[in-house]
Amino acid sequence: MRKTEGGTRRPCQSSALCQGRLDIRLHFEPSRRRQPSLSCSASLCSAPGRRSERGGRMKRLLRAACRVPWEAGLGGVRSQALGHGAPRRCLSGSGFNVPPSAQFVARPVGVCSMMKLPVQASAEGLDAAFVGVPLDSGTSNRPGARFGPRHIRAESVMLRRYNSSTGAAPFDSLRVADIGDVNVNLYNLPDSCRRIRERYGEIVASGCVPLSLGGDHTITYPILQAVAEKHGPVGLVHVDAHADTGDTALGERIYHGTPFRRCVEEGLLDRRRVAQIGLRGSSYAPDPYEYSREQGFRVVPAADCWLKSLVPLMEEVRKQMGDEPVYISFDIDGLDPAYAPGTGTPEIAGLTPAQALEIIQGCRGLNIVGCDLVEVAPIYDASGNTALLGANLLFEMLCVLPKVKTV
Repeated sequence: MRKTEGGTRRPCQSSALCQGRLDIRLHFEPSRRRQPSLSCSASLCSAPGRRSERGGRMKRLLRAACRVPWEAGLGGVRSQALGHGAPRRCLSGSGFNVPPSAQFVARPVGVCSMMKLPVQASAEGLDAAFVGVPLDSGTSNRPGARFGPRHIRAESVMLRRYNSSTGAAPFDSLRVADIGDVNVNLYNLPDSCRRIRERYGEIVASGCVPLSLGGDHTITYPILQAVAEKHGPVGLVHVDAHADTGDTALGERIYHGTPFRRCVEEGLLDRRRVAQIGLRGSSYAPDPYEYSREQGFRVVPAADCWLKSLVPLMEEVRKQMGDEPVYISFDIDGLDPAYAPGTGTPEIAGLTPAQALEIIQGCRGLNIVGCDLVEVAPIYDASGNTALLGANLLFEMLCVLPKVKTV
């Protein structure tokens, strides 16, 4: 404000700060390791007295706030963690990417990547990578899983660096980043499968372990095509309300109810090393799991899991899987819809989140070569809890990968 000739006051047109409209922008220089500089869209009020003092104090506070991530132990988090500048790695002192701490970078701030990790275009140089596959063209009931990757990433801001229950320290052990989404073709399911297979072929060829954010369960079929091309037939830990071993529906051989039959037919699975856990629901045949049993799969209906710990089961599963490559495929509808309502084909009387943790944590020590979390359809859960649960389960999968240390 400033005084006019008549003694009245009117707003100071030269001072955005006085009008409460100061637009602060942080500028980073990607080529140099230095603190961010500060600029404003309008000059701080240069009027004498308290106004200039207040402007100077504001500048000092903002500069101090900008220094926090650099000086308060974020492991060298750079501009990308704040959502500015070109994509860069968030490096710890040991050279690993580290999720930024909400103690220093507010959770709503920054690019919406998995765990707010840096985003890069390829898997080169990574030990593990989060990959989105936003496809739901293969759903048979409620669509919406195409939005699963985006919402899982959004809810993953609640995840932190260490696993306090197991002591796993994946970000002290592996180079991890988010490598974005497969560019699927929403109008052509076979073409989407081709695109997924080709993208995952590049990922696994680089030596990176993919952790996939679905998308409906159709995506597991082309992913396993790529994985088996490198590793040969793999074991499978499959958590689901449905066996997904159907043959056809409406004349189509590829949709989210058929991936594992297609995988068997193509020799992608080591049938002696397949465990399907949590199966339940009404069926079109007297024994909906006959095909699975004929293939030699271990079939664990949800009813066999009710009101008990699954730690003993996973001891048996680990023996079944042995030392050969294993893939984990987790359909969120394996859990009871009381915990995960945001999915396309919910079935009552499912597993609990605690049992889900027992299953995934029970895979520690296996030779895991890939994982997926599928069928999160966020529109059916306004609370976001289904996506939050999915994000946590993906973190747990990361924590049981080979070479992850414990602290």
